[in-house]
Amino acid sequence: MKKHLLIIALVVLSGSVFAGDWTGFRGPLGNGISDEIGLPVKLDIDKHVAWKIQLPGKGLSSPLVVGNRVFVTSSGGTRQDRLQILCLSSIDGSVIWRRQFWAMGSTMCHSKTSIAAPTPVTDGESLFAIFSSNDLFCLDLDGNLKWLRGLTVDYPNARNSLGMASSLVMTDDILVVQVENDSESFVAGLSKTNGGNLWKIDRPKSANWTTATIRKSNFGKEQVLLQSGKGIHAIDPLNGKVIWHYSDGASTIPSSALDGNMLYVPSQGLTALELSRDGKSFKQKWRSGRLRPGTASPLVHGNHVYSLNNAGVLACADVESGKRLWQLRLDGPFGGSPVVADNHLYVFNEEGMAQVVDLTAPEGDITGKMDLGEMIQCSPAIANGAIYVRSNSHIWKIARKTRL
Repeated sequence: MKKHLLIIALVVLSGSVFAGDWTGFRGPLGNGISDEIGLPVKLDIDKHVAWKIQLPGKGLSSPLVVGNRVFVTSSGGTRQDRLQILCLSSIDGSVIWRRQFWAMGSTMCHSKTSIAAPTPVTDGESLFAIFSSNDLFCLDLDGNLKWLRGLTVDYPNARNSLGMASSLVMTDDILVVQVENDSESFVAGLSKTNGGNLWKIDRPKSANWTTATIRKSNFGKEQVLLQSGKGIHAIDPLNGKVIWHYSDGASTIPSSALDGNMLYVPSQGLTALELSRDGKSFKQKWRSGRLRPGTASPLVHGNHVYSLNNAGVLACADVESGKRLWQLRLDGPFGGSPVVADNHLYVFNEEGMAQVVDLTAPEGDITGKMDLGEMIQCSPAIANGAIYVRSNSHIWKIARKTRL
């Protein structure tokens, strides 16, 4: 009997998400924070690169990690119209499966970006991937196609000439797709089962590359926090209805950082909003023009909020007051956002330089650098004792030798 129960448990767990997995943009909570410990902090390319694998196309999307599998998207061909989804072994980087689809929507984008810019999301059973062409795919974790949808078929004007980059987010039952541009701009809640619309709301007609945040109130009710040049809209994921609106504007590139009942918005610099426990309202706690982020999204760790500006200056501030405590110049520029694990901040600049900052040092301390030699614009993933990062050509696993 015990043996049978063990087999059943293993079958159930094989399709589950574990605490150490990296399941979406900026991690399972969308905040860039990992519970991993023991990652390398004094980087050495010979000691800490576990593997490096060639990718079949370009991309800015972050890798996802579920168990011993790594998922990554790319776009190939001269027009970037070959949309690829790969599953790699986290052990040695070998390809477990690879799927390719032809783009149904526009593949026009800025030369610096890619059609594979949005990061996928997974619930541990299905992988949901969207591309800048507004082509959306749902596969199981073995690579079998469950459904696909070309959003441009239904919304032909939903595009912009620079490319789309908002990543997918999801609640327990609903996949939230953010398609914001200068023409046909909208957000939709889709069925995870078949990709059909459950609701759709119009959004400001302006290009927007931010990613929504999922917030669960103290009473367990989920909200989707949408960011745009018009501010923050909190919506009900069941029907798309607006619950509250912060109307003082916000950035359209770096996304907000959520920490408990506090939302740190790239607005007029950086603005801290305290969200009510019931999720129905908010109040502004502080605002600082000295903490304005550049392309990288801010993050919160412990009692501090961190912001990285376009000049490559990392600022640390008190979460209660917004008072800047220290700043540290890094080697920039940065296209992706930093992540934090074990009191160390990890970030990769656009030239491929990895940098590690010890956040326990009185004014921050750069403990390690490593040059990967290729343009990197993605936000790294951290899972199961390793860091995963990709360029337009390769994906790397970075870890201590003892954990390879």
